Amino acid sequence: MVTNEAVEEVLKKIRVGLKTEGGDIELIEIKDDIVYVKLKGACGSCPMSTLTLKNYVETTLKKEIPAIKSVQAK
Repeated sequence: MVTNEAVEEVLKKIRVGLKTEGGDIELIEIKDDIVYVKLKGACGSCPMSTLTLKNYVETTLKKEIPAIKSVQAK
């Protein structure tokens, strides 16, 4: 089971990278091992946000927490 605490720990690491670009990320919910997040700041309006979500956020979360099925924007 994927917990909020485990996801937040990984998001702390991800935030470091996002903040260098003027962005941030917020955990919205976890349902059926799918993590729902919201990209904020510069990342929320960036045209590359879909790539950031899949190639950086999802890849990092799944590497650290293999039970995660996917990461979706909400």
